[in-house]
This record gives sequence, C-alpha cells and structure tokens, in this order.
Amino acid sequence: MAGFVNNLLILVLLFQNICLGFRGPLSVFKRYKYTSRSLSSECLGSDQTVISFGLSDFALDIRMPAVTPKESDTYFCMSVPLPVDDEAYVVDFKPHASMDTVHHMLLFGCNEPSSTENYWDCDEGTCKDKSNILYAWARNAPPTRLPKGVGFRVGGETGSRYFVLQVHYGDVSAFRDKHKDCSGVTLHLTHQKQPLIAGMYLMMSVNTVIPPGRKVIDADIACHYKRSPMHLFAYRVHTHRLGKVVSGYRVRNGQWTLIGRQSPQLPQAFYPVKYPVDISYDDILAARCVFSGEGRTTETHIGGTANDEMCNFYIMYYMEAKHAVSYMTCTQNANPEMFRNIPQEANIPIPVESDVLKMMHGHHEETKNSDASSLLQQARKEEKNILDQETKDNDASYLLQQAKKEQAEILDQDFHIEEAMEWPVLDLKLGQVSGLALDPENNVVVFHRGDHVWDENSFDSKFVYQQRGLGPIEQNTILVLNPSNAKLLHSTGKNLFYLPHGLSVDKNGNYWVTDVALHQVFKLGANDKEPLLILGVALQPGSDKNHFCQPTDVAVDPITGSIYVSDGYCNSRIIQFSPNGLYVMQWGEETSLGRPRPGQFCIPHSLALIPDLSQLCVADRENARIQCFRLETGEFTREIKHTAFGRELFAVSYVPGGLLFAVNGMPYPGEAESVQGFVMNFSTGEIIDTFMPLRKSFEMPHDIVASEDRRVFVGDVHAKAVWKFVSAEKMEHRSVKKAGIEVQETKESEAVVEARLKNKPESTDLLRSVDKQHLVQKASSTGVSFVLITTLLVIPVVVLLAILVFIWWRKTTVFGGNSDGEHKLDSSSGRILGRLRGKGGGGINLGNFFASHKGYSRKGFDRLSTEGSDQEKDEDDGTDSEEERSASPLPPASSSS
Repeated sequence: MAGFVNNLLILVLLFQNICLGFRGPLSVFKRYKYTSRSLSSECLGSDQTVISFGLSDFALDIRMPAVTPKESDTYFCMSVPLPVDDEAYVVDFKPHASMDTVHHMLLFGCNEPSSTENYWDCDEGTCKDKSNILYAWARNAPPTRLPKGVGFRVGGETGSRYFVLQVHYGDVSAFRDKHKDCSGVTLHLTHQKQPLIAGMYLMMSVNTVIPPGRKVIDADIACHYKRSPMHLFAYRVHTHRLGKVVSGYRVRNGQWTLIGRQSPQLPQAFYPVKYPVDISYDDILAARCVFSGEGRTTETHIGGTANDEMCNFYIMYYMEAKHAVSYMTCTQNANPEMFRNIPQEANIPIPVESDVLKMMHGHHEETKNSDASSLLQQARKEEKNILDQETKDNDASYLLQQAKKEQAEILDQDFHIEEAMEWPVLDLKLGQVSGLALDPENNVVVFHRGDHVWDENSFDSKFVYQQRGLGPIEQNTILVLNPSNAKLLHSTGKNLFYLPHGLSVDKNGNYWVTDVALHQVFKLGANDKEPLLILGVALQPGSDKNHFCQPTDVAVDPITGSIYVSDGYCNSRIIQFSPNGLYVMQWGEETSLGRPRPGQFCIPHSLALIPDLSQLCVADRENARIQCFRLETGEFTREIKHTAFGRELFAVSYVPGGLLFAVNGMPYPGEAESVQGFVMNFSTGEIIDTFMPLRKSFEMPHDIVASEDRRVFVGDVHAKAVWKFVSAEKMEHRSVKKAGIEVQETKESEAVVEARLKNKPESTDLLRSVDKQHLVQKASSTGVSFVLITTLLVIPVVVLLAILVFIWWRKTTVFGGNSDGEHKLDSSSGRILGRLRGKGGGGINLGNFFASHKGYSRKGFDRLSTEGSDQEKDEDDGTDSEEERSASPLPPASSSS
C-alpha cells in the first residue's frame, strides 16, 4: 500500500505543476507585438510591457518611453493597446511617478488615440473618439483603490481597446541633468468576470458666469438619477484658479448626504468616499462649486480659453454587471430652488497654504517669479487636457465636445427602440393629436383637437380661421396620462381652443400651448381654468412683434425662463420673449430658391431646447432638416439633414445624454423613404437607430417626446393615437431554469425578469428566490475557460488513479498477499510512470516530458488543445503578421523502463 501512496503523491505533484505552468493568460493573447520601447537604463522597472501571473491575471505596464521635457508645463501623451481581444477587467492601479518631476498623470480609455507616434504633445488631443478617465494621480494624493469584486471593463465588444497616458511635467528644472523619465502606471487586469463594474459620473457646469471682483459666486449642478442603483467609492474635483471649494451630495427625500468635499487647489486625484453612499432611482445628484472673481477685471466664463474656468465633480462608482453603464454625465441644474437647503459646509472655502499652491501648479522656488503668461498657459493646458479638447480658443468646438462626452454612456450601449406592446395605443379616445410633452413627474401630456379637425375649409387665403361658428372645443384638450399604462391622471383645457398645435411643459409644471386658429400662445397652470399668460391677438394673423401667423410650437428655457415661439405656417421665424412675455428678438427668414441657407425656414414646425448647451434646435419641416441656434443670439450653429428624412421632418426632441429623436412625414408617391422615427447622435448628427410601430403603421406622426430612461412617445395627428416605444437591448438572452420557472435576463435600461410557469403556478417568493440565486451564481462564477481547463486536467488524473486502483486490486486478487501485492504494484506503477521520469532515475523531468510532445516551444506559454473552440482554431489557422512562430520541437527524451 505504501507504494500506492508514493505513486499517488507523484501524481499530485504532477497535477500541481500542470495547473501552475501549463497555460497562462498570455496564451490567449493576440501575440502582443506593440511597438517596442527602448527604455533608458536610467528608467526603473521592467521593459516587459505585459507580465503574466496566474491562470487569468496579467499586468500591463504603461510608461513614458524615456522622455525629457524641454519646457515647463509640458503635457506628453502615449498610448498602449489592450493586448487581448476578449473582455478584461482593470482591478488595480500602481503609479510610478515622483512629485519632483511629475505634476499629475491621467489615464484614459478609448478606441482611437489622437496619434500613432511613440509619444506626442497632448496639445494634439488624447483620443479621437470619446474617452473615459480611468485613473488620476497627483502630487501627494492617495492612490485609487477599487473595492474587491469591482473592475473597469475593457476590451470585448464594448470596452476600450487603448489606454492613453497623459503626464504633466510642471517644472523642467528637475531635468537639468537631462535624465530620461519613464513615469507611468501599472495596471492589474483579469479575465475573470467581475460581478461589479466600475464607471464614471461627471457633473459639470457649462453656463456659469463669474462677475469681476465678486467675492463669492456659486455654480450649481443637479440631475435626477434614472438608472439602476450605483454605489459610490471615490470622487475628484476640478476647477482652475478661481475655485475655492467643490462639494457633491446625494439628495433623497430632502436629506443631503455628502459624497465628497475638497479644495480644487489641492492635488486633483480621486479621493475615497468617506462613508458608503448608494444612489437609487429618482435620487438627485447635486454639486456646488464656489468661485471668487476677486482680481479679475472682466467676466469669467466656463469654456476653453486661458481666462475661462471650470466646475467639475467626478464620481467613481460601481454597478451590477448586467446593468452597468461606463460613463454618465450631468450638465444642468434641474432644481435650483433646492440649493437653498444645501449644507452650509458647501459654502465655506477650504484654505490652502501658498506653498502648497505653488507645488500644485508645478512651480518650484527658483521659478516662483514666472510671468503671468506662463500661469495662463498652464491654466489653458489644464482645462484642455482634462476635457480632451482637440481645438483651443473655439467655443463652438468646446460645446460640441461637451455633447460628445455627455452622450458617451448612451452611445457606448447597443440599444434599439421598439414599440411597447402593452401600451393601449388603439384604446385611447382622442382627437387629432398635435402635441406631446412630459411633465416634471415624467407623465405624458397630450394636446389634442377633440371633435375639431384641420382641413381645407379651416382657413382662407389670408390665413384667417373660417370655422369660428363651431365655437371652442368642448372637450378637455390637455390630458395627463400615466406613462406606464395610459391611465388618465388629469385633464384640462375645455372651451379654450379651436385648433391646438404645439405643447411644452416648463419646470414648474405649467402648460405652454399654441393654437393655429387663434394665432396665439398660452400659458396655463395645471389646475387653472384661465390662462396665466397670452401672447398674440386672437384670430388675427400678423407678422409684427404682437402678432403670430399660425404659431407651431413653444419652448421655455428652464434656466432663464425665456420663451421661444416658432412662427409658423405663414411666417418663417423664431421669436424670443422675456419670462413675462415682452418681445426680445427674432431671427429667421423664408426659404429662397435653390438650396435653403442657414436660418431660412419653410415651416419651423417643432422646437427642442438643449439648455445645458444653450442651444435651440428647430424641425424645419418642408426643408426636411434640423437647424440649431444659440439661445442668446440666435446665431446658427449647425444643420442635421439625411436622405432618410425624405421630404418632410415634423418634430424633434432632445434627451440629456446627447440624443436627438425625430419623426418624418409620409413619402411622396414613388419615393422609398419610410415614415419612421429616428435616434441621432447630437454631436455628429449620425443616425444610430430608426423605429416604427408593429401593430399599425404611422399615418402622420406630428410630435415626439423622449425621456432620459429612453421611453419615447409619438403623437399621430391622422391616426389620432399616441404611440409608446421603449429601448430593447441587442444582446443574447440567458435563461435559468429552476423549480419549473424560467427566468430570462436581458441587458436593458431597467432589469427585465420574465417568469414562465411550466406546470403549475409558483409563488412570487419562489421567483425572487430563483432570481437571487441566479445573481449569486453569476457573481461567484470564475469563468467558463477556467472550468474547462480544470476539467481537462482532472480527467487524465482520474483515469490514472482508476488504473492504479485496478492494478492494485488485480495484484491483490492474484497473489493473495499484501506484501507481495505491494511489491508488484510498485513495479507496475514504475512501468506506467516510467515515461515521465528522466534519465536520472527517480525524479520527474517535466521539461523532457513536455518537450516530447509535438508543438512544444520554450519561447512562451503552450496553447491548450481545445478542438471545439473556434477562437483557438482561428488563431492557429490564421496568418496574422503579429503571430509569433513556434520554435522547432525539441528531440524526445529517452524514457526509462
């Protein structure tokens, strides 16, 4: 029996060596062959960029390639591709930098770096596409630590494929000896799926103005959170020199909970959230930056020049993997009134000593007399690189860059808009639906014409309404519906209107409507029977400051209260009024012959406000395009036009997050363009999705409105219907079956759990139990690849053990004695294991054992033979120029018998 135990120990040792050395994560790498960086001998650390440890983990070393900056406040960037094609997770960061030479470092994730050079001046930008900040290091700042089980998702179909390192060298006097710098960061990555995914939430003011000499000015930001729960674990603040303190809070049921508070003049790295803070659906995220305009002689704005300021509050969070969003933004103030209750600490500046300020801005004692231009240059570069600006001193580029960043988390996700089949679209009893809006509670507000219709008999040639004898509409024309089930919540607007058209709802819940028959604009309180404000003269069309001609839509700026009216069917202009209805200005003109020019309209039919970017977009109906203008000046900024729009574009709606929604008109006979809805990237104007009903076709979609949770409503004036559409993620459904219940998951904006009872009804408690167990199983999974490897390694060991047991039983039966049986077993097992022994007799020579097998190479990790894996076959059969050639097999070693 002792011989059996000895042989069993040998097999255990063999199994252990196989597990530790047979396959590492680099064996699934795409034969990483990044441009080699010849590091100076002065640089510390290894020049091996990728380092493997364990079955699924590896380290990626990202270092500056031995650079020597020649000017103070130099920003250098360099990029490193992710060395794997499949999905991986960054779970830790280790900085390599000295405060004597480096002011700060930022690490971005993106898919297209701004340059392909070994390194470049960051004035060229960091990334050509959107970029996410993954890590920040600054002088004396604590390191960023991710909680256990949390990782930044990279690679795969949706994650970043490049890392871009940005290093700011504050004072080059440290390089008088002309040494080389290799500052950087080492990432710890793993292939094991992380149950919790890290992301970044950016709160940013875009319209703050700091008056000269003003001692205190506040910049407030607040947004309602409309996604799955997230947990906050780190924060970072950023302003320039006028910032005194930045504070961030969660507001829930009127209670303010501090996320983080810091002076922006201290090291601007990520600081840990002191106490755990979770964010749930409908919480409010709020932030305040306190500035001082003392010492300035002109107004200071948020923007991209040397004299501008910034107000940024970054939050690092994690979410359950199935709901994870990598990047979110908030650039508006959804509730200015609530800041009256902000904790007093948010208004108290944090004092910073002058020597710390000097260190923060990268100026040592010998450079303390640097002139003002150097300081302004540094401020410009700080702002430019944090926001990843690709152009400088260009306000239009700055605003568009904000839109790009704001939309990142939505455009990163692959979603599709589909009709909500549970919505009772055909059961609603409505007249011609002309306008739609969402109130502050996200209820759907419908403006319809009751028993009135607009037809060829409604107006004469001078646009005077001809059916006044019908009187006003006797039904309630404004209906408030539950957005989930269309249940009527409230109604108003009886005996007020003749031909309703446009509708919007302001931040206080007031209804703003237009009537094309009356040629007027109205403001109504939700519970008021009489209008609060009327613009225009009843039944009198006109083109002066006091008259409209069939006004189509109205929008109210939630920040300034300014009123914008699109006027209309027989005028071609946009008119701005003050909050109390006084004329301010107008712009626009009728379309001339040929291609319509910017600012020309042929029925400005619908308005969409983008308050966080101070823009107003107009659906220019008969020109089949969208035109956008600056709110303050009416200056044209851009046009969005696509062949798919056809001949008409009826309505447009904007959703914070960078998305535009629109609907077009029916095509002319013989034209191919469909009547449908569009989802567009606001920054680029690109169409990223289209949608249409399934149960019944659009007839004449007239208005559209969308919410931040991607619910879209379309009002059809001919079908007399309101359609509802929701986001359906494009991903594989996974099923878990237990106790006769099938639970299906799909990655949507909200969790969708569908239970199907197979045999008999089960309790909802059981469903919850199954769902919970599934989540636990998902979170604890170590990956299919690890299970496969372990199974393939265990099977041979089990077979060998079975053979040994059989031999021992056989010998015991034949010879009938333990002593002799043990002797024979030892001899037999020696023959079985002889092939594993080297020439030296008793030891196991694993090197010779593996060398005797075809395909073994000492140059790297060996590929596990998995004939059923498409990925492995593709790699073996491919002719990728980056594929390393295997060395010739070593000659087989002699085996002892």
